[in-house]
Amino acid sequence: MVTIISGTNRPGSNTLKVAKYYQKVLSEKGLQANIFSLEQLPETLISSDLYGKRSQEFEPIQELMTKTSKFLFIIPEYNGSFPGVLKTFIDACQFPESFYDKKAALVGISSGKYGNIRGIDHFGGVCSYLHLNVLPLRIHVSAIKMELNELEDFFKEDTLKFTNQQMDKFIAF
Repeated sequence: MVTIISGTNRPGSNTLKVAKYYQKVLSEKGLQANIFSLEQLPETLISSDLYGKRSQEFEPIQELMTKTSKFLFIIPEYNGSFPGVLKTFIDACQFPESFYDKKAALVGISSGKYGNIRGIDHFGGVCSYLHLNVLPLRIHVSAIKMELNELEDFFKEDTLKFTNQQMDKFIAF
């Protein structure tokens, strides 16, 4: 099972738009993937699902993470790194069955000019600790508001080239 994680709980985010784009193109390439948006997290996550606690609302999320063998994380830049809600989500998931010895690809996005390079690097450290094997080709999409067309698809030649290359490698990974 493949799951695309939309790495923010911000409503109407470009992160979710990019996750849907990846889902569509991966499907066209023959790989079906689920999307899990952090908008779907229980509002009580911090009090209900950390430190060994588990709520009924989080159980299906945990089941999805356990059954997933490959993850594709779409991660926006928040304050020079990745969103705290993404780290809290990772902390709420059971260890080791959620991520240990599974595979992942990372895509950073930002409204600025660096495409969340630092946040992807920081998240890579978390992945290493979790024994989550990361595809070496990490994508960084800068100026995200200029990258998506009216259909919410990438359209710029370089972005299409590198995202397609990453998806092909992810399928083979």
